[in-house]
Amino acid sequence: MKRLMKGLVLCFACAFAGSAAAQSWQLVWSDEFNGSIGPSWAFETGNGSGGWGNNERQYYRRENAGIENNALVITARRQDFNGFRYTSARMKTQGLRNVRYGKIEARMRLPSFMGAWPAFWMLGANLPQVGWPDSGEIDIMEHVNNENRSYGTIHWRDHNGNYAQYGGNTAVSVADWHVYSVEWDANAIRWYVDGNKFHEANIQNNINGTEEFHRDFFVLLNFAIGGNWPGFNIDESKLPAKMHVDYVRVYRRQ
Repeated sequence: MKRLMKGLVLCFACAFAGSAAAQSWQLVWSDEFNGSIGPSWAFETGNGSGGWGNNERQYYRRENAGIENNALVITARRQDFNGFRYTSARMKTQGLRNVRYGKIEARMRLPSFMGAWPAFWMLGANLPQVGWPDSGEIDIMEHVNNENRSYGTIHWRDHNGNYAQYGGNTAVSVADWHVYSVEWDANAIRWYVDGNKFHEANIQNNINGTEEFHRDFFVLLNFAIGGNWPGFNIDESKLPAKMHVDYVRVYRRQ
């Protein structure tokens, strides 16, 4: 009996170790923002089409992103520029770094005031060919106004050809540092804050037309001012305001 128990314990230990190993992650790409913004980012400028489709009020400029204390800082300003009242920055890995499945995370500290709309998100790499929402969109973290809340959402075109979205949210003290992440595989996309899961979307077998989420995506970081979601009651007394990003990391299963 002692031998059997020992064997059972060893088998359990082996199974546990195997399970832990199966769940481990290997870093494949990161930007730690130690002294500079890495070469995997391109900057978008201007106000896009219709305020990036959201009636956003800022004009994006490369000059609004920089490094402070080994962290990326995107600064939104009350600054008249090219006919717009505010400036900020938007950056992406499009054409430089793509990801399909894995864990994508960023450690961030967010601004919180009326009109703020910082985001850490992804778009399908086929966006230029198929447009949005056919490309799919994965919002890892969005925060609006002065809410102490983080939102995670997917957007796509469903099997009936209609626009669809599915999201969740969780309470978080956005002014403090937190790690915002998704774990994405062929079955599901799962959202976390500091390792605590708060939302999950089923994408197994392309359910409800979710085939977009089995293709390559690129990563974006931006800090919008105003728009359809946060509204247009912008608290200019809080400007300039900063979005801090300690790092962005992408992992795959080992």
